[in-house]
Amino acid sequence: MSNLLHQRCTSLAGGAPMSDAAVHDHLAQLSGWHFGNGAIEKTYAFKNYHETISFVNALAWICNTEDHHPDLAVSFSRCIVRFSTHSVGGISVNDFICAAKADALISFIA
Repeated sequence: MSNLLHQRCTSLAGGAPMSDAAVHDHLAQLSGWHFGNGAIEKTYAFKNYHETISFVNALAWICNTEDHHPDLAVSFSRCIVRFSTHSVGGISVNDFICAAKADALISFIA
């Protein structure tokens, strides 16, 4: 499998979601992400609200440039990030590309 961090999201309208086996193969490339309820999800912990919001703002910018937007649950010292691809009705490679970019972002925030 190619390096997810250096890939770009592409339009997948009309495509099919990944099989469960493909999802689990891709999850093996990431740390701390899990699959459930039709999405991949990870909880990021931070020292304070400023770090949390810095992460959220930076992730929003990155995901907007990829045109692939997560669901976020934000609190004082954590952010739960959930990715799924609505246009395919499940999980796609775009979810893993953005998950890898979210993981890379942590080294700049925390």
